[in-house]
Amino acid sequence: MSDGHITVSGLTKQYRGVRAVDGLSFTVNPGKVTGFLGPNGAGKTTTLRMALNLVTPTAGTATIGGQRYADLRQPLRTVGAVLEASAAHRGRSARNHLRFICAAAGIPTTRVNEVLDLVGLAPAAKRKFKGYSLGMRQRLGIAAALLGDPRTLILDEPANGLDPEGIRWMRNLLQGLAKEGRTVFVSSHLLSEMEQLADDVIIIAAGKLVTQGPMESIVNASAGSAMVRVRTPQAESLTTAIKDLGATVTAQDSGALLVTGIEAPAVGAAALKAGVELHELVTERPDLEQVFLQLTEGKAGIR
Repeated sequence: MSDGHITVSGLTKQYRGVRAVDGLSFTVNPGKVTGFLGPNGAGKTTTLRMALNLVTPTAGTATIGGQRYADLRQPLRTVGAVLEASAAHRGRSARNHLRFICAAAGIPTTRVNEVLDLVGLAPAAKRKFKGYSLGMRQRLGIAAALLGDPRTLILDEPANGLDPEGIRWMRNLLQGLAKEGRTVFVSSHLLSEMEQLADDVIIIAAGKLVTQGPMESIVNASAGSAMVRVRTPQAESLTTAIKDLGATVTAQDSGALLVTGIEAPAVGAAALKAGVELHELVTERPDLEQVFLQLTEGKAGIR
């Protein structure tokens, strides 16, 4: 059985003078949720479509478990993909839609009820697709992707149309699938959700790789050291004490002080030594949105 690794090597796609993807290389590992991020038009969807043999690369390769998608003997049992939430016949029920896919792929129809239960659509299985909300269509797309019990999942904006409860459900589902050893590759523009969901992250801009690695490492390394926010009625005395330690202090209009160069315990110790009363002492760590904007600034998407 394929180990599920997704390997992209020198992947390039040229459209009439526009290079949508430009020499892109990265690896997506099993057992983790990997977020695929970039500004609008960065080339994310084009990359996913090339990986799934829906678009022919101008150069480079994309393989899944060491094979091109086109060469997989049983693609639906190897890779589950959701690129569009509305890819179903409007007059067909959810159950019949999934049965049709099973028949075409040689998958036992007993799997249909299993995936309907898994995505929470069992009560609406007989309803026609045209009556489904966007969120229900997303769930049905994921059900279809899971029919073959694949080792690899490729999802493009799977949380689109989901309400907060649905987004939390999606997060729990994908994290659970990754813990089973599957490769879960997710493109999304919801940065706050991706920060909660993903173990690793790949960021691209203008078709090129910007950075890749563990979420925590990228957030911490790319945005610099954390800042400490402190409030005190004796701001001048505390500022002097902190600067004596070689740290930098910036006064905010709100009256708080932002300290860089030392950690919160050192600020607290300096305040105690100086006899300064503290009303607030908080470490402010960077988030994915700050890092993303910093890394992609001035690198607008191509399309």
